[in-house]
Amino acid sequence: MKIDSILFTPVKIGKLEVPNRFVRSATHDFMANRDGSVSDRQVALFETLARGGVGLIITGHAYVNTSGIASPYQTGADKDELIDGLSRITKVVHKNPSCIFLQLSHAGRQTTPKICGCTPFAPSAVYEPTFKVMPKEMSQKNIRDLIHDFSQAGRRAKQAGFDGVQLHVAHGYLLSSFISPYTNRRSDEWGGSLSNRLRIVGEIIEGTKGSTGKDFPLIVKLNSEDFLSEGLGIDESIEIAKILEKKGVDGIEVSGGMAEAGKGSVWKGLREEDKEGYFVDNASKIKQAVTIPVFGLGGIRTFSVMEKIIEEGKADLVSMSRAFIRDPFLVKKFRDGEIQKSECISCNRCFNLRGISCADLKK
Repeated sequence: MKIDSILFTPVKIGKLEVPNRFVRSATHDFMANRDGSVSDRQVALFETLARGGVGLIITGHAYVNTSGIASPYQTGADKDELIDGLSRITKVVHKNPSCIFLQLSHAGRQTTPKICGCTPFAPSAVYEPTFKVMPKEMSQKNIRDLIHDFSQAGRRAKQAGFDGVQLHVAHGYLLSSFISPYTNRRSDEWGGSLSNRLRIVGEIIEGTKGSTGKDFPLIVKLNSEDFLSEGLGIDESIEIAKILEKKGVDGIEVSGGMAEAGKGSVWKGLREEDKEGYFVDNASKIKQAVTIPVFGLGGIRTFSVMEKIIEEGKADLVSMSRAFIRDPFLVKKFRDGEIQKSECISCNRCFNLRGISCADLKK
């Protein structure tokens, strides 16, 4: 018997209808080829997630410029030669009702010269202690070139058949570091006031909508907290969300954390049911301030908790990452009433250079 729940009802993101409220949150899979092209393993990964019934799949962060490579075996979206490979993913996903977005990103200061092949860029030359990097402050030309790179990557995503794109404005990566007062210490039009710090994101949205058409869905993954005393907090994030909606953003996934804060977005260890969704409270605050769909996340594992989040209006969609690494058929099993909770134990051992996979299943 199929389970009847609000979680299995459709939701609109812009003009796109997503078949249910389950989102596979962007997850770097360490599976791309060395040149950033799509591998057979990635095609199989996304095909399985779609077969498993995930309403919206968001890929791992794809770099828009090689200076923004964050990790080995990362997917690229920086040149037209990669479009055919990317289209392999969308073709297998679209054999199912699932939708898929390409997440676009630039590492900023959270990389190393060995990985990106250059001195890492940042809005300001603020030392990054986790990667032991002193980044180079971006010039006006660097910023303009980056805006162009993002918009062209959006065009490639549409040409490859993706249903939309997500801008990565979280976790201390480049766009996140622009909106944070801790990492953005510029005194020109790209820094200082909140509107100035957000300017680059606004221009990327405008450029991307210009290259893809205004009806092509564009969502943002947004830091709600940096977890640094001088960093971004929820009050400013709420104001950012309101501005992003006016700029034409079609949805906001609410996250938080950055490398040097020692507290990222994937907190280790299981939580009691009433403590699942550690970013949901912030998502709820942002949802009260905007009319576009808001995604809640943060170690959510229990079906009844997910249901309550949607029913109480704290978020419109529920995002998970590690739970889908553990079991890509999680949604189907929920729908069929086979399980009531993910078996993921949030050990974080699924993230490794050989490709994401559940270490617990290998025992």
